[in-house]
Amino acid sequence: MKKILIIAGTRPEAIKLIPVYKEFRKVRAWSTLLISTGQHEQMLQSVFGFFEVTPDLNLQIMTKNQKLEQLTATLLEKCASLFDQLQPDLIVVQGDTTTAMAAALAGYYKKIKIAHIEAGLRSFDIHAPFPEEANRRFISVLADFNFAPTHLAARTIRNERVQGKTFVVGNTVIDSLFIAQNRIRGRSPVLRKQFSLQLNGFKKMILITGHRRENFGEGLKQICEAIRILAERHQDISFIYPVHLNPNVIEPVQKALQKNKNVFLIDPVPYDQMVFLMMESYLILTDSGGIQEEAPSLGKPVIIMRSKTERPEGIKAGCSILAGTSKTKIIQIVTTVIENKTVYAKMTKSVNPYGQGDSAQKISRILKKYLL
Repeated sequence: MKKILIIAGTRPEAIKLIPVYKEFRKVRAWSTLLISTGQHEQMLQSVFGFFEVTPDLNLQIMTKNQKLEQLTATLLEKCASLFDQLQPDLIVVQGDTTTAMAAALAGYYKKIKIAHIEAGLRSFDIHAPFPEEANRRFISVLADFNFAPTHLAARTIRNERVQGKTFVVGNTVIDSLFIAQNRIRGRSPVLRKQFSLQLNGFKKMILITGHRRENFGEGLKQICEAIRILAERHQDISFIYPVHLNPNVIEPVQKALQKNKNVFLIDPVPYDQMVFLMMESYLILTDSGGIQEEAPSLGKPVIIMRSKTERPEGIKAGCSILAGTSKTKIIQIVTTVIENKTVYAKMTKSVNPYGQGDSAQKISRILKKYLL
């Protein structure tokens, strides 16, 4: 029997890996274990709870105010020790986190095969997003199986001439999104009541997420100023901003926006509530990666508040617009999307380039050819 370890450390990783974990568990010839490193412990628990999944092991590596180099060293050591103990045949990592990079490196040191899910995304700027861009590139070099979400991502990997095999499978985040949508529809009245203060009495709602490390400082300041001005101009629109608890985010956001009556700064919400808010939104302002992939399946326009994105497919498809962090540009683009019905309709009707909700099944079918 082949032993497979699926490694998750953050909420986005868990969301995108749980469909894979559930699909792999159906294969009798595999012993599949879900490992939580606990890089984002509290946020992970809500995702596991929503999907009714319990990790087989939790490494609990996170400590308060842990520096990036300390986190990396701890993850590398813990993963290496775990791999010695369990002797897996395959390690599965996702995306661009420090957990994914350290687990892949530990697996490489132990000469264990590595599968990289959501491979091939590139901004071509090693400092944006930081350190995610470097992590992605590094994992692709080490991986035996690169599962790319799009043909563009696959072509990028092949152009880099890495040794591992590359496959186009879509993005597993869409698998999870469809599962969540079905569950949320039955709970919509409860959730709508929960957010009645933010939703009732307004014609529209704009959802905001902003927490990227490269936007700390001036970038986030510009973003907040743009939101403040937009909120003042559009009193009939509510702006809901689940604020990341990082002091580099929460302090400037509260300082800039807490006085606006139609701006609602709320604590980070569980995955099901975030999907509900996306479903209820008119459009979404974000510097997140996952939302760029999810929103098109919900027919929601996305304004990307970053200077560069490793997900250009959405821009090409017309689902999203890259605004950067300039206050002036964000205001201009958001105003156009709100006021120009033709522009808005075109964005909502674009075809999602990131998959159809069957990515986990595709990954499982491919790996059966190599592991059975």
